[in-house]
Amino acid sequence: MSTSGSEYVPYKMDNRLFIKSRYQTYSQILPANRNTPSPIDPETIQVPVGYEPDPADLALSSIPGQEMFDPRKRKFSEEELKPQPMIKKARKVFIPDDLKDDKYWARRRKNNMAAKRSRDARRLKENQIAIRASFLEKENSALRQEVADLRKELGKCKNVLAKYEARHGPL
Repeated sequence: MSTSGSEYVPYKMDNRLFIKSRYQTYSQILPANRNTPSPIDPETIQVPVGYEPDPADLALSSIPGQEMFDPRKRKFSEEELKPQPMIKKARKVFIPDDLKDDKYWARRRKNNMAAKRSRDARRLKENQIAIRASFLEKENSALRQEVADLRKELGKCKNVLAKYEARHGPL
């Protein structure tokens, strides 16, 4: 039974919860003082997903010497997932050999190391995002299958209820 839209209108009377439906007259649904279970935090729900990433991919997505990357736990912020703008490279400026002193070569080495660190960090993040996306696709597929199974079960329950009501009257 759906409570969305204008199909059902909940209201309280005499400390009991009722709904008004266009299909039925006012009927009691739940007592207002009913002891209901606490809500479940969606972040704590574990969905069984048959996903085992390739160990080589995990190694490429983990920082050496630190904890292995886990696509089930790592969540990326909106800012991390924003596409990066394409930046036009500056034209190379030719430096004559007579100006390439020790200071120049020290700056070149420092810049080359910084560029390598930047490329490695970008590659690491891209690998992590790719593995996380793969995991989320598998999880989405598992959830869609679970929803389909639950809808099928709900249909069976509705059929049983309809047969009961046809035989014994409405609940």
